[in-house]
Amino acid sequence: MEMMEATAAAAVEGGVVVIREYEAGRDRVGVEAVERRCEVGPSGGGMSLFTDLLGDPLCRVRHSPPFLMLVAEVIYGSESREIVGLVRGCIKTVACGTRKPHRGSSTTTAPLTSIAKHHTAPSPIYAKVAYLLGLRVSPAHRRRGIGLKLVERMEEWFKEKGAEYAYMATEKDNEASIRLFTGRCGYSKFRTPAILVQPVFAHRLTLPRAIAIIRLPAADAEALYRRRFAATEFFPRDIDAVLANPLSLGTFLAVPAGCAAAARWEGADAFLADPPSSWAVASVWNSKKVFRLEVRGAGRWRRALALASRAVDWALPWLRIPSVPDLFRPFGMYLMYGLGGEGPAAAAYARAVCRHAHNMARTDPGCRVVAAEVAACEPLREGIPHWSRLSCTEDLWCVKRLAEEYSDGALGDWTKAPPPPSIFVDPREF
Repeated sequence: MEMMEATAAAAVEGGVVVIREYEAGRDRVGVEAVERRCEVGPSGGGMSLFTDLLGDPLCRVRHSPPFLMLVAEVIYGSESREIVGLVRGCIKTVACGTRKPHRGSSTTTAPLTSIAKHHTAPSPIYAKVAYLLGLRVSPAHRRRGIGLKLVERMEEWFKEKGAEYAYMATEKDNEASIRLFTGRCGYSKFRTPAILVQPVFAHRLTLPRAIAIIRLPAADAEALYRRRFAATEFFPRDIDAVLANPLSLGTFLAVPAGCAAAARWEGADAFLADPPSSWAVASVWNSKKVFRLEVRGAGRWRRALALASRAVDWALPWLRIPSVPDLFRPFGMYLMYGLGGEGPAAAAYARAVCRHAHNMARTDPGCRVVAAEVAACEPLREGIPHWSRLSCTEDLWCVKRLAEEYSDGALGDWTKAPPPPSIFVDPREF
């Protein structure tokens, strides 16, 4: 992934801005300094969420080849240089619509939930999609066009690699980011998913006796996802690579305890040939090995209350008191992805899978939250345990069409497609 260096037209405090590819040995310290200066917190004080990338600025894209990271460097004369901005990007092939079998039908996207017992996912329409993330510009160098130059250079690389669309994610109240992308870069508001976060308690969560949890072999997990959920928006065509990644801790299927699959697992084909009336599935990703989070700015009374709740939970676990984990020191997270199901009781089975993921995280020291990102209208949302104070109920994804021609005429312009009930969140870029 070679990039030619390019200089900006305007000087910055006597220097010249150069946009170039990130070089680990040369740039890591400067990039980490920019990340620290750009940590987001409320303008009026209060608590802020900080992220530690564990010394690897590429950690959020390196699992999704091809990927690229660019830096903006100010050169002052022949000796002095300073990293003042950065952006990351990666490209993947994902589902963005479905091809219906009968003539004259329009395209749509399939939900991760269906009440049809013998439902088979429609044929997906795939597109090459780029994801732009981690745009940072040092506060002292903002409003000078550096962020725009980073985005433009990254989009050039996207186009060179054949990407048809680019999208980015930001907080709905990040006005500066939204203004840059929708006002100057040509993006449009696209999806508003929710990030639902559950704390990990000291006590183990009980699972309903009527529900059994089955850990699926990787091959069966892939078959299940491809046959049931391949047409879900943003479903990655290389789902096999996602499931085989060492950070993926397994795929878990919740079924009625008395069904044939619970008694003896015969494989995905046998399960899908005669599935139970309701079931749910999800995979778990170990984000703790990619980055750590930390809540800063909490008052002493908040810390004291959290400590007291944990002490009671540890001392009297049978009371099952919802304690507040220690989020005021660096902590890890498990991410649930590929959450889906079928049947009228699918949400209850999804809740059982979430409880199982919680219990997995409970045995991993330092893992203190379990998260899931779902579409705004996700049918299984009511089955995902979460604390509203820890969650982001409305994130914002913006999208832009890069290609002038459509790779699949049946799709049309994806940027104008209505929101589907479900999306598939790729854990590699979370």
